[in-house]
Amino acid sequence: MTGTASTRLSTLGLTLPKLRAPVGNFVMAKRHRDLLYLSGQGPNTEGAARISGKVGDTVSVEEAYQHARLVTLNLLSVADNHLGSLDRIDAIIKVLGFVNAAPDFTAHPSVINGCSDLLVELFGPDHGSHARSAIGAGSLPAQITVEIEMIVSCR
Repeated sequence: MTGTASTRLSTLGLTLPKLRAPVGNFVMAKRHRDLLYLSGQGPNTEGAARISGKVGDTVSVEEAYQHARLVTLNLLSVADNHLGSLDRIDAIIKVLGFVNAAPDFTAHPSVINGCSDLLVELFGPDHGSHARSAIGAGSLPAQITVEIEMIVSCR
């Protein structure tokens, strides 16, 4: 791949959303040496209601996949703000994704692929591929469809 993550973001026609304030007693990002730990984010957009619902019931896998992509942009916005540029990310290390799922839902990985696919598109397979867990949850805050947290290596 050629170009930077910032350039590829623009080429894909994507922009980073504005940061949202934490809704509790925590920080959105915490750096320790060369690792940046990003707190869980949901599929929120500026000026719009939170995207909520049960995947496998009121929300399709395809819709939730897109929600996971939006969550990834929210995570990257936090990283960009904390580091000063997405281009300071060396590699995506770990993704932990939660899906607000109907009891019989089993396609959690297909939903969290929305995050993983976007990270590989932006950072390439060498730097964007990561360890990952995709977990079903009986509920998430405000009944959001997806919550994802991430660990990145940075300079």
